[in-house]
Amino acid sequence: PLRLGGLWLLGLLALLLLWGFPGAWASYLRRSSSCMPIPHHMALCYDIGYSEMRIPNLLEHETMTEVIQQSSSWLPLLARECHPDARIFLCSLFAPICLDRLIYPCRSLCEAVKRSCAPVMACYGYPWPEILNCNKFPADHELCIAAVSMDENSSSRRMPRASCKDCELEEASTAREILESLCANDFAVKIRILRKNTTTTISDFDLDPSKVEVLKHGPLLRTEIPARLQQWLDIDATCAHNIMRGTHAGVFVVSGEVQSDKVVVNKAYAWHKRNRNLHQAVRRWKHHRCPEQAG
Repeated sequence: PLRLGGLWLLGLLALLLLWGFPGAWASYLRRSSSCMPIPHHMALCYDIGYSEMRIPNLLEHETMTEVIQQSSSWLPLLARECHPDARIFLCSLFAPICLDRLIYPCRSLCEAVKRSCAPVMACYGYPWPEILNCNKFPADHELCIAAVSMDENSSSRRMPRASCKDCELEEASTAREILESLCANDFAVKIRILRKNTTTTISDFDLDPSKVEVLKHGPLLRTEIPARLQQWLDIDATCAHNIMRGTHAGVFVVSGEVQSDKVVVNKAYAWHKRNRNLHQAVRRWKHHRCPEQAG
């Protein structure tokens, strides 16, 4: 299969398109098409690894204006990082590479992107659209665009897991508010997070097991907390990415709730010298009684 490299990771396929899938692809092959430069303001596919695309595209958009308008509807949730090949998959349809013949995405590429991205689209009430029905794409033994990233079965930790939850680093306003937040959550822990890889756009995060300070374990056993938090880092790559803010290592106070077989982080504060309110809250926590305890 044709493989295109040098692509940076993009996030979730956000909104459903408002038009249907082309009727017969064979009819498209008989139509005349032209090569055009991918414009700078086509944010989805500009700088994708090739500079020219075919118009009409594989979604039967006749003009560049239509292409830009429709492709931009997939941008709002770009940072979800649901699959590292989401961008090349979409651009193979919106901005097909200008070669002697049309090159479609492989069915396996579509299926891999769908497995990771469809659950996150469902978080926002959008089903995987019929226009991206994977059965309509060629099998891998044909000439088609294959996955660029590593096979997810051989290295599952490298494949980012998208999250439905918006998670950002909190500002420690007052010690009292932090204490109230700790009381409201099932668990609270001071941890150190490490970014494993720095050479790719796929972020992998590790918990430093030697730097785990349990403030509140709630329904969890103290001994299982490190493993549960590592699971959270694996599953909730979007949340971890937002908390880390591009750093390679950091110490944080996180609190959250236990949901059946996983933990969900609701609050995260950066542990540094300037964060006096957080330091004060952690010192007071040992002697602090939450309202339900006081009653």
